[in-house]
Amino acid sequence: MTLRILGIETSCDETAAAVVENGTTILSNVVASQADLHAQYGGVFPELASRMHVEAIIPTVDQALAGAHVDWDDLDAIAITYGPGLPGSLLVGLNYAKGAALAKGLPLVPVNHLEGHFYAHWLHTGAEGSANGSLRFPLLVLIVSGGHTELILAHDHGQYERLGGTLDDAAGEAFDKVARLLKLGYPGGPAIELAARNGEPTAFDLPRAWLPGSYDFSFSGLKTAVLRILQKYTGPVPRSFYPNMAASFQAAVVDVLVEKTARAAEEFGVNAILLSGGVSANTSLREAARAGVPLPVYTLQKILCTDNAAMIAAAGYYRYQAGDRADWDLDIDPGLQLA
Repeated sequence: MTLRILGIETSCDETAAAVVENGTTILSNVVASQADLHAQYGGVFPELASRMHVEAIIPTVDQALAGAHVDWDDLDAIAITYGPGLPGSLLVGLNYAKGAALAKGLPLVPVNHLEGHFYAHWLHTGAEGSANGSLRFPLLVLIVSGGHTELILAHDHGQYERLGGTLDDAAGEAFDKVARLLKLGYPGGPAIELAARNGEPTAFDLPRAWLPGSYDFSFSGLKTAVLRILQKYTGPVPRSFYPNMAASFQAAVVDVLVEKTARAAEEFGVNAILLSGGVSANTSLREAARAGVPLPVYTLQKILCTDNAAMIAAAGYYRYQAGDRADWDLDIDPGLQLA
């Protein structure tokens, strides 16, 4: 039986809609980005983000349906992100999805945004390094983005164990803040990666917060160390400083992410590691993970690393199959956890 799920994602600053068939085949995947708008603030401006979602949600869904060559009558359900994320942004997507589901007589399937990042790996893309359906539990998932740094052990579909997470800044948040300190632009991840190509990763001896005995992360001290070094310059900063600092900072983040992921993979005997979230698009992280872990390490196309609705539709398919349906009193949960 063919099941077509419309996924809707508005947890942060991307208005996204997609149609996915049987949890694996992307029929359309539309993302209306607000990155240029928020660049002037050096980060996401929450109130502005929610207002832009209001303007973009209807045309984005219309474009997703047209791109998939389907009508509302061809859909089996609507999958919607209800958390975690920015409250105002989540509300726009959830209220639209409720209205559409009621008007069209479609089931509404609630999806955890973090679970969406996990299920992006079930989408068949044919891209190099992707799993393309060849996944066997248990799996270890590293979710690294602007709002999250989570290490999750997946025992089976819907059965998760949170091994650790960030105690302060998420990895992507640290990239954004350091990029702002170095005046490299926004979003910080791609800006730092680009600058780091011309830098030396050992130029600065930056700290690594290993937090022995846990799988938790901390990047606040690393960000502060960059600031303290920058403050030592009373005159003009040498041109070589910026690429060297970008490379050194990137190496410090990657070292901790890979080391902890490798240790967890060995301890829990997983079959593969899945890299998810916006920061997982970082080339250095991908290369270091593959070099440092004696297991398959699966990555995603960059459009599936960042927030998108195809991953929500994929997760929604498995939730739908499990019988999950939302009542009309479903509310947002900005602090929602995966496990």
